[in-house]
Amino acid sequence: MAASPQNPADATPRRKVSRHRGEGQWAAGHFTPLNGNEQFKKDDDGLNVRTRVETIYSKRGFDSIDPNDLRGRLRWWGLYTQRRPGIDGGRTGVLEPEELEDEYFMMRVRITGGRLTTEQLRAIGEIAETYARGTADITDRQNIQYHWIRIEDVPAIWERLESVGLSTTEACGDTPRGMLGSPVAGVAEDEIIDGSAALDEIARRYLGDPRFSNLPRKFKTAVSGSPLLDVAHEINDVSFVGVVHPEHGPGFDLWVGGGLSTNPKFGVRLGAWVPEADVPDVWEGVISIFRDHGYRRLRNRARLKFLVADWGPEKFRQVLEDDYLGRKLIDGPAPEMPAQQWRDHIGVHRQKDGRFYVGFAPRVGRMDGSLLTKVAALAEDHGSGRVSTTAEQKMIVLDVPQDRVDSLVDALEALDLRVEPSPFRRGTMACTGIEFCKLAIVETKERGSDLIDELERRLPDFGEPLTINLNGCPNACARIQTADIGLKGQLVTDAEGRQVSGYQVHLGGALGLDPAFGRKVRGLKVTSDELPDYIERVLKRFEAEREDGERFATWAARADAEALS
Repeated sequence: MAASPQNPADATPRRKVSRHRGEGQWAAGHFTPLNGNEQFKKDDDGLNVRTRVETIYSKRGFDSIDPNDLRGRLRWWGLYTQRRPGIDGGRTGVLEPEELEDEYFMMRVRITGGRLTTEQLRAIGEIAETYARGTADITDRQNIQYHWIRIEDVPAIWERLESVGLSTTEACGDTPRGMLGSPVAGVAEDEIIDGSAALDEIARRYLGDPRFSNLPRKFKTAVSGSPLLDVAHEINDVSFVGVVHPEHGPGFDLWVGGGLSTNPKFGVRLGAWVPEADVPDVWEGVISIFRDHGYRRLRNRARLKFLVADWGPEKFRQVLEDDYLGRKLIDGPAPEMPAQQWRDHIGVHRQKDGRFYVGFAPRVGRMDGSLLTKVAALAEDHGSGRVSTTAEQKMIVLDVPQDRVDSLVDALEALDLRVEPSPFRRGTMACTGIEFCKLAIVETKERGSDLIDELERRLPDFGEPLTINLNGCPNACARIQTADIGLKGQLVTDAEGRQVSGYQVHLGGALGLDPAFGRKVRGLKVTSDELPDYIERVLKRFEAEREDGERFATWAARADAEALS
């Protein structure tokens, strides 16, 4: 593997480099920090902030935290300040960070591949009850997020998490963040290849490694051998997707350069087949390219997707092979698209060993500590010691004996954890929203939960797969551009001319089958209060106008603007 470039802290100062000369790429010799984030990373590795948390900040309190640690390096250990209560969305883009933030933190627990033992799940629930006012949300990166965390309690939380093999290391920041994996890896009857060992080896080798703790921006990974393509591989920085090579057998197809936010791009295939044993080395090559060649001049152009778009897949593969791997990759086939739209593993499914896994849907990923501990106890009572989280804010109990399935389903349903959810419960996701997020403009979690109830009441017979994703701001944490109905939070003008919370509407986005970004109809915005009326109206038009077997996304792409308004 190529060595890490000269440490920028030791580099000879250079004059500011214009965009056409590399945009701050280390590989081009441009080590001079070009924005504030690059400066604080140059001053001190984010991994080093843990010692200050343990020895200074947790003892002296919030006011003792250095600003560059508070709004920068603490992210390397999964900590963001949360939004101060009572600040409306109209002030999000106006106030300074210190005016927006509260003296509490969001903490993200990284869960590689979404896999948890019941002991780990119980520990997560107990921490939530003890230190996070009960909060515990499942994210679409298979992680768990706490809120209301005090800096004084962080060392104790780390100690408890690490005692059961969990951590918050590099859960945020310009690092290799949480890594997605199939939540039914190793057990699904239809699995092409189990990617768990490769994912675990990546985490073992590289998490907390200073060679990769200063990237241009965040770096998202996915590894799955499921034919359902269950890790949103199209929108990760690097993805390994299960395929069968006609000569070499099961392995992984390599994708790079996906990402959403305000400039969405789908990842591209490099046309390379990677055997399971080589996945960690290839992953290291891809992330090393990002570190060395990624654009550091401007934060809004720093994700890997911009480099891939400029280079193209042919050049990216050539640089990977020649400069980082020192060998050629094997050409390979593309994955087959699944015939079904759902890829969340909800419901009861037989495992390859004859036992069953049971997937259930909380409301928009919102759980609490007490509920998590109850799920852990239920799983154990029904013969299971394992659960997993999904990339759709859902959860699965694995390894359930056949004669215990019905009892488990009944017990989960009694907790409002639906094993047979409506399309609205199953397909609605929401980001954190204005309740806790400093970037948000509107509320999302409660709005999404209320929307589920309204649509179930109004359209009880609607049975088509449908995704509704709510986001509190333009940053697309809830993947609004790839939803059937994507809702981007913003202030809108109501019928009385008042500025109120609402959403810009994206229609017809999709992953998997015919991947596409949602269509924006000119001027199509709805207030939060109008949202149930609007979605009911559009879905009734879809049912009236759809062709036989036509999916919502396909209809939305061809429908005229009036039908979508």
